[in-house]
Amino acid sequence: MKTNTCIGCKTFPCVDVKHECYAVADLDVKVEDITIIMISEAAPPDPKDYYYAGEGALFEETTMLAFQDAGAKVSSIGDILNLGVYLTTAVKCGKTAYSIQTSTIDECSLILEKELALFPHILVYLLMGDVAIKAANQIARRAGEGRVIPAGSTYKIRGGDYYFHGRRALPSYLQAGPSFFIEKVKRKMIAEDIAAALSLVNPV
Repeated sequence: MKTNTCIGCKTFPCVDVKHECYAVADLDVKVEDITIIMISEAAPPDPKDYYYAGEGALFEETTMLAFQDAGAKVSSIGDILNLGVYLTTAVKCGKTAYSIQTSTIDECSLILEKELALFPHILVYLLMGDVAIKAANQIARRAGEGRVIPAGSTYKIRGGDYYFHGRRALPSYLQAGPSFFIEKVKRKMIAEDIAAALSLVNPV
């Protein structure tokens, strides 16, 4: 299945993102093999840096390092997919500022909701950063489930017992992009959260 043939944006109503940076996965995915979905913030400002853009993509590099920090033996996005992990963003276009308007997150969560529904065997959602958390909460509210993740600083709510559509949801920090290299403490917590997700799928 190619994700971009199943979901997408047709009207591009959001005003605070770069529509020319719109990105949805353009690769064949075996949906039956995917048990973890990692949701990060937004598409990169350069399409060449998207997860599935190919060798040298920044999102691939930082995400690969995050999985390596977690103890996973990976050297490419393909290796991460082989672990049963699908990578996507909550917002499908690039940012124009540091923050993203709530209205944009809500609008794009309609697309994300359809994307998540393509994967029936998910056991864990990794919510990487505030935008991913807000998008998941919005999807859950529309389904009448209430908030997935409570309000509060990520470092305080990490490790809680949260569920999204009946599956575990782990809040964490953004792993995709240049900010991953900056804060070593956050990088350590990201690794712990990825390791926790992998252990939930493949318990020792």
